[in-house]
Amino acid sequence: MPFISKIQRQSDYSLFPSSCPIVIDNGASYFRLGWAGETDPRIIFRNIVQRPRLKTTGETVTIVGDHDPALMKYFDCTRSGPRSAFESNVVFQFEIMEYILDFGFDRLGADQAEIDHPVLITECACNPVQSRSKMAELLFESYGVPSVAFGVDAAFSYKYNQQLGVCNKDGLVISTGFSTSHAIPFVNGEPVYEACCRTNVGGYHVTDYLKQLLSLKYPHHMSRLTWEKVEDLKMEHCYIAPDYLSEARLFQKGTKEAEEKTKCWQLPWTPSPTEEPPSEEEIARKAALKEKQGQRLREMAEAKRTSRINELENECKGLEFLLHQLKHVKDSDIPSFLSETGYVSKQEIEAALVKVTQSLRKAKGEQADTEEKTDPTSTEKYSMVDIPDNMLTPEQLKEKRKQVFIKTTSEARQRAKQKRLEEELERERQNKQDEEKRLENPELYREQLRTKHRELSEKVEQRKRLKTNGGHTNGNNNGTGGVGRGERLNAAQKERMRLLTTAAFDRGKGEDTFGIKDEDWQLYKLMSKDNDDDDEGPDEDEAELVRMSARLKEIDPTFLPKLESVSSSAEVPRLRPLTKEDFQIVLGVERFRCPEILFNPNLVGIDQAGLDEMAGVSMRRLPTRGQSVDERITNSILMTGGSCLFPGMAERLEAGIRMIRPCGTPIQVVRASDPILDAWRGAAAYAAAMQFPQQTFTRMDYYEKGEDWLRGYQMRYTI
Repeated sequence: MPFISKIQRQSDYSLFPSSCPIVIDNGASYFRLGWAGETDPRIIFRNIVQRPRLKTTGETVTIVGDHDPALMKYFDCTRSGPRSAFESNVVFQFEIMEYILDFGFDRLGADQAEIDHPVLITECACNPVQSRSKMAELLFESYGVPSVAFGVDAAFSYKYNQQLGVCNKDGLVISTGFSTSHAIPFVNGEPVYEACCRTNVGGYHVTDYLKQLLSLKYPHHMSRLTWEKVEDLKMEHCYIAPDYLSEARLFQKGTKEAEEKTKCWQLPWTPSPTEEPPSEEEIARKAALKEKQGQRLREMAEAKRTSRINELENECKGLEFLLHQLKHVKDSDIPSFLSETGYVSKQEIEAALVKVTQSLRKAKGEQADTEEKTDPTSTEKYSMVDIPDNMLTPEQLKEKRKQVFIKTTSEARQRAKQKRLEEELERERQNKQDEEKRLENPELYREQLRTKHRELSEKVEQRKRLKTNGGHTNGNNNGTGGVGRGERLNAAQKERMRLLTTAAFDRGKGEDTFGIKDEDWQLYKLMSKDNDDDDEGPDEDEAELVRMSARLKEIDPTFLPKLESVSSSAEVPRLRPLTKEDFQIVLGVERFRCPEILFNPNLVGIDQAGLDEMAGVSMRRLPTRGQSVDERITNSILMTGGSCLFPGMAERLEAGIRMIRPCGTPIQVVRASDPILDAWRGAAAYAAAMQFPQQTFTRMDYYEKGEDWLRGYQMRYTI
């Protein structure tokens, strides 16, 4: 609605005399307010109240009706949601109703303490007396209105369409509101409330059901499925199916007709940027830059190597010069001479020279001697190794054992060094052979390498499974591979367990003599976990598998070792880029499934009658029945309310009523000229009639007769 300033609203309000009634269509969804005799209401807003807090000050404010979503960023709405004064189309929260009336009268332009105009307000059929009494008390006590009149919205809509010639004097109005649906028969132009029927299903339940279905179908887009947006989707795409089961089978089969009826709502979506392959110029530029960086690193490494060689050469020359000077120094003067150099003996200088010489040769890249040089002092170091034990004293025996340990350790270190050198030479030779094979036939070499990698990978996986589960099923033929712990042990582990068990068993027999003999201490070596052959160092097959994987990565950019090693039953999920289809809300069977609850409320767990059954119930409740009356009523069935705007509603309602009526009964179902505003327009036309003041309940009657007088109050619509 266009914006009207407060001064203009007050000016318009003052133009109407005090005898002009104010007409209020108090619906559970929308609140409509205007002047009697006009064709459209002045004020229309959502019949809800919200009390959020300002984020800046924390002050609570009251927001009535619709609100701009852009302004809600200034409020904290986490503790207060939209609240309605209605419960099943009956007003029961009059504190909220007072906020709504304040806002409505203010928007109408009323700036006085009291409202000096009669008020005609709509209510539902068979409204409880307590709700009507509280509404009258609110209008009389808080606003000081001179008189009040109550009327049923569906009856006003029927009378308004009767004046337009849409329906007859005798007929049936079916009103599908926001939270309830009513069926009210009319006889001789007056509603028969004794025969009316109500079902607690309306447009709210249709929207809520559609929101639930879409939220379950698209859980990743729940933030997009707001109540307002789902309401728009309902009014734009939903329809009533002529036959629900046939329509459901149509979508189940996925025919072309079902595809044509399927609608799609495209959410905002930005395609991910596509990575274009680099051009030849870009590749050449990156290669040149990489080569430049590599050349710079090589120059830095060469400069560092040259500096290191110079330092080692100077150190080597200094040590040689020091040894040369020692030749001309007397033995008695050697300690005083070496005290200034930092060395203790001549042997220490020679050892330092040997170490510096080796480092210098390594820095220059010269091949080290594979044959170990014979240390001239080794015979002096290990002089007691070859002497028998019976010829040595106890102190000499200790020294001999020490020399044996040192000699054994040194020899083992030399053997390990020689083994590493041989392995490195073998790897270089194998890499050279592989490179020659690759250059001869790259495709064949790559295929053979992938085949070997696959076979070796299966072998390693099989070995891991056998190590974990064992080679047999422990007597159980269940095929699961689950075995006992003993069957997962290898031979060395089983022997260790036997020795541990034997040692523990022998310990409890007689005197504990373990440790007296030297053979007893050899058991510790056998019991140690380090004695297991299965746990010594890395597996050769696994090392070879790692080498082949690295080689395949170099020659085949499409190689994915993790995906090849995983079994086909446990595939690794691949993340794909989001597409346009991922941001689409598809409405298929939901289009007719949600409005179907108006005819079958049991779809949402409400055990009540549908719209077509309500018509039959109302006609059976008529106090004066006859074939002629029934035919006149079924010949003028009026649909009103927002939910009757669904396509196919009239046809489905006519087919349902025809199923419960005798064959040949004339049935005509029509829709109101404006199902949403006809109730207010009918009330405005009724309030403009000359006989309207006789139908009101004045403030004097309220003070003299009290609220109980409203129990027998009933408006006559034929005036």
